[in-house]
Amino acid sequence: MTPTFKQYIENLANQKAPGPSTTFTVSHIFFALELMAEKPIGRNKLAKKLDVGEGAIRTIINRLKDAGLIATSKEGCNLTSKGFNVWKQFEEHFPKRVEIGKTELTKTDYNYAFLVKNSGHKIKSGIEQRDAAIVAGAKRAAIMVSKQGHLTIESVSNRLEQQFPKAADQILNAVNPADNDVVVLVGADSMGKANNRLLSRCIFLLQPEFAPTQY
Repeated sequence: MTPTFKQYIENLANQKAPGPSTTFTVSHIFFALELMAEKPIGRNKLAKKLDVGEGAIRTIINRLKDAGLIATSKEGCNLTSKGFNVWKQFEEHFPKRVEIGKTELTKTDYNYAFLVKNSGHKIKSGIEQRDAAIVAGAKRAAIMVSKQGHLTIESVSNRLEQQFPKAADQILNAVNPADNDVVVLVGADSMGKANNRLLSRCIFLLQPEFAPTQY
């Protein structure tokens, strides 16, 4: 059976190896791929961005190289054609991750809205995804589902624009969700904590049902 993207990345992060246990998670794998999709990045800068040590970054790079997802050169680490293909498939399901200003819902200095395509049916109460973001370092998080042109938060509001009109307007303009899309709003006290590393845990809880193309 071909693994889903979630399983694929988890397998990379959780491979057994001799020596001490790894100090990184699927969050670091996810963020590393995103950084390399933007442009080649050096080992030291990548370690700083991921906030991991020399041993951890060496392991991350080796596992991504062994999987055929990245290559290394004088310019740094960059995605291979297979790596770009994997990332492209991921982007189709999670196309927008944008920084927005302070909102009525979060009231934190740094806030990001993340769009997850066609996943509203996977959200029950939204508590699991919200708590995952809090555990990962967010100070505030809200999980919304787009239904018939309105943003809804389970047990809070069926029409967010009625209770929080400014926040609803900010979010709708930022990510423009379609029916059954999920919007995850994450707020933190620093940009580093509010970026995609936080949402990765929420994303993996949503379990995208697609498999990376194999070459």
